Amino acid sequence: MKIGILTGGGDCPGLNTVIRAVVKLSTRYAYEVVGIRDGWKGLVDGSYLPLDNDKIGGILHKGGTILGTSRTNPLKHKDTTAKVLENIKLLGLDCIIAVGGDDTLGVATGLLEHGVKVIGVPKTIDNDLSGTDFTFGFDTAVSIVTEALDRLHTTTEAHHRAMVVEVMGRHAGWIATYGGLAGGADMILIPEKPFKIDEVCDVVRKRVERGRHFSIIVVAEGAIPKAVGKTIAKEAETDAFGHARLGGIGELLANEIEKRTGVESRYVVLGHLQRGGTPTAYDRVLATRYGVRAVELIKKGKFGRMVALRGNEIIDIPLEKGTKEAKLVDMDIYKVAEIFFG
Repeated sequence: MKIGILTGGGDCPGLNTVIRAVVKLSTRYAYEVVGIRDGWKGLVDGSYLPLDNDKIGGILHKGGTILGTSRTNPLKHKDTTAKVLENIKLLGLDCIIAVGGDDTLGVATGLLEHGVKVIGVPKTIDNDLSGTDFTFGFDTAVSIVTEALDRLHTTTEAHHRAMVVEVMGRHAGWIATYGGLAGGADMILIPEKPFKIDEVCDVVRKRVERGRHFSIIVVAEGAIPKAVGKTIAKEAETDAFGHARLGGIGELLANEIEKRTGVESRYVVLGHLQRGGTPTAYDRVLATRYGVRAVELIKKGKFGRMVALRGNEIIDIPLEKGTKEAKLVDMDIYKVAEIFFG
């Protein structure tokens, strides 16, 4: 058995952990593993890296991915689709483990129709894949946001400012909700619940009236001000999957708070800090379990499946169901956070 493995889309802590687990168990079964470089782009270009136990030494704790990644959609054009299928044959790959989010796994689902044997491993830092309770990388991102809020509290309070912290979350505000709740945010704004800027300003004013001369507002990059009616994007261009580059909501909100309340305001965009660095213990264990289950599915000949977490059990579901829709924030959890607003 010759397995190809690739990591696509945005990177996140835990990708190397999955790769390590896949290679470790594959070696026991005498399977050969080939790492595809830079996501689906590697199968278009024919760029790969043979993997063995020596290659995965010391990568458990490293963020990023030794294989590289990209946002490439080879199914957009017939010629790139043909190149992918041709390179799969040239490399002699019996199956592919695709590690990624809805875009990467969407391509994997499309390749099933071309007879390619695929196993999906869910990866999205936003934790917004409906087929699994949690994705690896999310816990690390929340920990980074929480630590940032802990640090920002001291300087924000010392200068009597309002601090707006922009975090990742295009369609779902899981990072904002969990990170803001853990970090003691005074308000959390998420894509699932469009907001009025005046309501945010009221929270800041009321805190000042109570003698709390500082406020911390956590906002997901995809949060929508009702007055604007859409997400804020840095530029009009989109990636290969049609996604605009979001960003700017933090700056807009900070400017409006200062203008409307008179409270000095600043904004911080955590951006790729949330993706970088060492994965937490939770993410290392989850990513390891995902990688092991993916190889076990191959051994059983169960292709077209995606591994997933349900409760504390690793299960597998049809690949197309794993990416069918976005998993939005549980409003019961958000209501808990709302208790602490203001």
